[in-house]
Amino acid sequence: MTDHGHPITFGLSLDPSADTLAETRHLARAAADGGLEYLAVQDHAYQPGHLDTWTLISHLAAETGRISFLTDVADLQLRPPAMLAKAGASLGVLTGGRIVLGVGGGPSADAVAAMGGPRRSGAETITYVAESLQIMRRALAGEAVRFHGEQHTVEGYAGGPVPPAPVPLWLGGQRPRMLAVAGRYADGWISPLNIYVPPAEVPGRQRIIDEAARAAGREPASVRRIYNVIGAIGAPGGGTGLVGDVRLWVDTLTSWAVDLGFDTFVFWPTRSPRSQLRAFTDRVVPAVREQVREIRGQR
Repeated sequence: MTDHGHPITFGLSLDPSADTLAETRHLARAAADGGLEYLAVQDHAYQPGHLDTWTLISHLAAETGRISFLTDVADLQLRPPAMLAKAGASLGVLTGGRIVLGVGGGPSADAVAAMGGPRRSGAETITYVAESLQIMRRALAGEAVRFHGEQHTVEGYAGGPVPPAPVPLWLGGQRPRMLAVAGRYADGWISPLNIYVPPAEVPGRQRIIDEAARAAGREPASVRRIYNVIGAIGAPGGGTGLVGDVRLWVDTLTSWAVDLGFDTFVFWPTRSPRSQLRAFTDRVVPAVREQVREIRGQR
């Protein structure tokens, strides 16, 4: 795959559970102090133990500086696009531009219906997401939005406020039709966890995005590539996802950047999050940045 040369950036996934809020606050501050670029929060509103994603991000944004927040990913079927754009723009203004909107079509029709959303077919969901991205793009730019599509009718929403920096729209998904939507309309593709989309399957998915981008008259390099990486830094010997010592992590993430084309890695630690975060920020992240810089300089 092509390394598009974007800066290599890193994030930490935060647990939105209500009963871990104190730990989540601590990790958010530590990640910001450790130089990471993103704090990612999943959006599974139907989970009774989870705090609402936007409410949690708003709370944490007031307790941190510099670091950006990523919805990983917001459920568009439960958060209609004009309203989600309004929320993203508002938080962009309030945080000085520290917001990235990761969005998706929702985990399942059952989950959406459980919270009162309509039960859409797979094809209807693809259309819904594609139209949503077009609506949100205009709204986030502060434009007047009039849209009449198969899944949406917006009769004259006046977008705004306009944040100090553009709010990127990154799309999560893994199946061909959704990947094609990412290539046509999104600023980035968020891959599911490395246990769901293993490295060997990444090139085929990247090609779908690239081909869709070119067909839409876009450069594939304009689409950022984000990998959610679950695992643990330490002695190998079992566990979920990427498990091994610092050298394994550094070499693996470097390869995933220069060989698979990812430019952003969001860490989902499976154990001891405080010590895992320290190992990630102090030993893995700087070494990956340096190795990628050296490899790019040799090419």
